[in-house]
Amino acid sequence: MFRDIVTPKNNEEEFIELALRLGYKKLYLLYDFDKYQNQKPKAFDFGLETGFIVNPKNINKAANRFNLLVAKSSEQDRFFIESGKIRLIYGFEETQKKDYLHQRASGLNHTLCELCKENNVAVGLAYSPLSNEDNLRTSLIMGRMMQNIKLCQKYKVKTVIGSFSDKPFDMRSPHDIISLFSILGMDRKKIKESLTNI
Repeated sequence: MFRDIVTPKNNEEEFIELALRLGYKKLYLLYDFDKYQNQKPKAFDFGLETGFIVNPKNINKAANRFNLLVAKSSEQDRFFIESGKIRLIYGFEETQKKDYLHQRASGLNHTLCELCKENNVAVGLAYSPLSNEDNLRTSLIMGRMMQNIKLCQKYKVKTVIGSFSDKPFDMRSPHDIISLFSILGMDRKKIKESLTNI
């Protein structure tokens, strides 16, 4: 049962309709915790779950009210992972740091991988930045993602693949995603696992 993870901006119904056409059975809707206003899309025969993107200031308040807490990679990655309150952290590849000569500045390293494993935090791999029109930026993110996939496989860190986009047309079919992540060096069995659970 494939699922996608999205960050809607008052366009939940568009996401749901497209997800059904692409063959998804479940959709995780992520909202910024501080801006959430309890949006309720009309009823569909479709699995929906709500999660919240948190920051260091609201993580404790959110943890008291909700189950699925997610963080976007920032300077506070270690804090989020060690807090034991989030289930997923994503966006490592989008860091603005420059790559080093022999290693990419992919936002993830062996220390963070070990902490993720220890605290049962999944690493999110967002494929929507790869549909960027800037080819140089796309190739940079692809290279960083390849490095992060290798790190996650080496340290046995759970991975979660999703679009993490606020635009419905950034979503892709599970078949396309399986092909893409195979090219990026991920095992097909691991890709399917990363597309089904969170």
